[in-house]
Amino acid sequence: MKTVKNILLAALVLTSFSCKKFLEEKPTGFIKPGTPLSGTKVAHAFANGCYEDLQGFLAGQDGSYGGNTYNLMEFMTGKANSDLGQTGFVTFQNLSYGTTSFYVDTWWRRLYQGVGACNSALENLPNVTNVPDADKTNMLAEAHALRALYYFWLVRMYGAVPMVTSVAKTADETYVPRTPAKDIYDKIIIPDLLEAEKSTLPWSDNTGHISMAAVQSIMADVYLTYAGAAINGGATNYAEAAKHAKLAIDNGGASLFTEYRDMVNPANKNKGEFIFQVQYDASIPSNNPLTPLLIPNYSGISQYSDEYGSVYPTNQFIASFPAGDKRVQERQFFFTKYKSKSGTDTITFRHPYIYKYFDSSAVVNTAKSNLNYTLYRLADVYLMYAEASNRAEGGPNADAIKYVNAIRARAKLAPIGALGQAAFEQEVWLQRYYELCFENKMWFDMIRTRKVHNDVTGAWDNFVGHKTVFNATFGEKQLLFPLPKQETDVNPAILPNNPGF
Repeated sequence: MKTVKNILLAALVLTSFSCKKFLEEKPTGFIKPGTPLSGTKVAHAFANGCYEDLQGFLAGQDGSYGGNTYNLMEFMTGKANSDLGQTGFVTFQNLSYGTTSFYVDTWWRRLYQGVGACNSALENLPNVTNVPDADKTNMLAEAHALRALYYFWLVRMYGAVPMVTSVAKTADETYVPRTPAKDIYDKIIIPDLLEAEKSTLPWSDNTGHISMAAVQSIMADVYLTYAGAAINGGATNYAEAAKHAKLAIDNGGASLFTEYRDMVNPANKNKGEFIFQVQYDASIPSNNPLTPLLIPNYSGISQYSDEYGSVYPTNQFIASFPAGDKRVQERQFFFTKYKSKSGTDTITFRHPYIYKYFDSSAVVNTAKSNLNYTLYRLADVYLMYAEASNRAEGGPNADAIKYVNAIRARAKLAPIGALGQAAFEQEVWLQRYYELCFENKMWFDMIRTRKVHNDVTGAWDNFVGHKTVFNATFGEKQLLFPLPKQETDVNPAILPNNPGF
């Protein structure tokens, strides 16, 4: 099985001996099984290897010009369009995608590669000698937290998945059947995070490593998801989500950026509002691909040889923002015009494009983006707390209202007044749509709430039965992605496939 081969490889490869910036290191070699393991550099190599496949969140798709794993979550919402037929967009626009469609296999493979690297670290770190116990404990915490994160994405995307918690030693160990999603939460995701919580990781970390605030943010997300569909864990888990979100808010030292444009300033990486990001650096080949991915196709505004126009918002989504919302003003979250590459004139586009990942230095000069990709930022955690506490307590408390109003204030919207539980929840959902749009959050919100905001009517439709602006209708089939054919071909133990595939 291709996945497990990658897991086996991850068990052997030490991907980055720690130095000044841990994710800027290149692989320095291999360690053979049975080799004595000693020293801080070796320990850091195992821990740092767990981070490598976070870049799979922005992985290019083989055979797809302009295709990227990022696209999948945005195409599925029905609130995105594409300039490129090569991205496979149409199959997601009309919901005709299947087991061999773009992206579903790449996501599976890269997430399991991440799991494999974490399993290798968790197996080997305890055996590394000449490392202070406190340091080793924190490195194990990083591996636990990241394995939880990889599995969290796997169960939300595919439901029941193979539960792999050790490095396979024989071929027979590679044929692993699926384990129900709830069991993955109960046996891996939540225990891993609780273990990471016991460590002395710092509350904030501007080097890109997992911090305690990141652990608490992931926990808040996990418990909020566990409380909703498809697990339906209920009120206790909403309370847990609120508790962990509040810990991240109160202790993590993060603060909302004053301006939205602060989020596209490379000088702010791992600082300010950002709690946990995937690391990129313009000086190495794996620089963030989102800037060229989202530039209007062949617009002639940048130094990039390829301007993909791979994802952009639908007109209906843009029109759904409330009047006066700063987020839809020019060069905030979106842009409709930019100076030409020659600088002699301004090019106006056919519709708005996404500005959230626009690295102006890369566009104008270097064609190498120096931006990180954000997995958790404070606004997200504010809204997780607001939603979870509202459910747990039967209505919004003062902090929940304060956090929502802070997000509204930055958007130049008036504060909300007294709202009941249901009305406040819908306000939080709406702010998540607007504030976190095109950050790969919306699809998972739709799945766990089983609700979709109708940009045309303004109503909250049931997920099953919602008709997109492309006249495609969500059904039960859309609640999970199909298992990739390349995986089911080599490991029939994971069959049957998800409903409808």
